[in-house]
Amino acid sequence: MKQEAITAEEMRHYDSYTINTIGVPSLVLMERASLAVRDEILNGYPIALKHVVVVAGSGNNGGDGLDIARLLHIAGVKVTILNVGNPDHASDEHKVQDKICQYYQIPQTTDLTILRDATLIVDAMFGIGIDREITGNYAAAIEAINATDAVVIAVDMPSGINTDTGEVMGVAVKATATVTFAFNKVGLTTGAGKEFAGRVIIADDMGTYKV
Repeated sequence: MKQEAITAEEMRHYDSYTINTIGVPSLVLMERASLAVRDEILNGYPIALKHVVVVAGSGNNGGDGLDIARLLHIAGVKVTILNVGNPDHASDEHKVQDKICQYYQIPQTTDLTILRDATLIVDAMFGIGIDREITGNYAAAIEAINATDAVVIAVDMPSGINTDTGEVMGVAVKATATVTFAFNKVGLTTGAGKEFAGRVIIADDMGTYKV
């Protein structure tokens, strides 16, 4: 039976089982997740598509963001990628998505001032992985996002919200909506996470193994 909400460790278990036991490639899961976010943006916020800025970290959540950027670009939306992660620490999936975005010549920058021009922001920095206080460029990016009037769509979790407790890890993205994958997460249903998540959309047709 599907649980109402799960922890980060439980989600990692389901993803690992899906990838390593069932054999669904991680890039396929990433594409399905990104399609769900794309659909929510295009269908839910058509008047906010003048300039979408995807804020991407260097892990797989950032890889989701790059995938979303490409899908929106193909749909004819003006998209800029704001990279805030360390490229030396990029995941393999992130590197694949970055190569594709470069092929499509999607503009990329590290300048936070691009957020001032955004009508919709995609938060793809941390996802379910954050378990420490946020500092440095990530904290600056979150503060800059929260200072805008743009619609903010968080990918899986608002960056800075602990997946298991809903706690703000120093600073967190205040999202208009959060598209989370396969299952709801405990941190989206409790504590500050419930407020920071905004409207929660569960993309539950992800091909992920469920019990």
